[in-house]
Amino acid sequence: MGTSLSDLTKATGLTKGAIYGNFKNKEELAVQAFKLNLGRVVSSLNKELQKANSAREKLLRLTNYYRRYYEFTQDFGGCPIANAGADTNHTNPILFQFAKTASKRLEEGIQSIIEEGIENGEFRRRTDAEKEARVFFSMIEGAVLMASIQDERKYLTDMMNLLDSHIEKELNR
Repeated sequence: MGTSLSDLTKATGLTKGAIYGNFKNKEELAVQAFKLNLGRVVSSLNKELQKANSAREKLLRLTNYYRRYYEFTQDFGGCPIANAGADTNHTNPILFQFAKTASKRLEEGIQSIIEEGIENGEFRRRTDAEKEARVFFSMIEGAVLMASIQDERKYLTDMMNLLDSHIEKELNR
């Protein structure tokens, strides 16, 4: 919201006319930038998860993906969900809703993996998949945010190690 049109023209090398010829306003530009960056993250994550042969392996590939996430997102300004969620909560309700929906879909994806593991007998039957997914996603996003704030990858590494331990000790049969 604090970005001026002249900041945008300077950063993109485009004229004001080129920007407004393609976007109705700065809010629409922000939504499209969010979608682009989210697409990069989701596409990369999906490619990693498709290599897995089991639910347990999917969760471990998820944590391995997030170990490298800090460096991966540096080229496009960090985590799109964390950035948009924090920056737009009370300033851009449309973009905030996109971030909220994206985070919920990722959380539901984790829940589906855990449910798959329960059905396949990989994880304990008593596992509350919805709660586990909420905890997993909260821990991941918290680590993403702290790594960004502190400019320290170790927040992600430490949290992914903790989640790996949780997978092995609490979820596995």
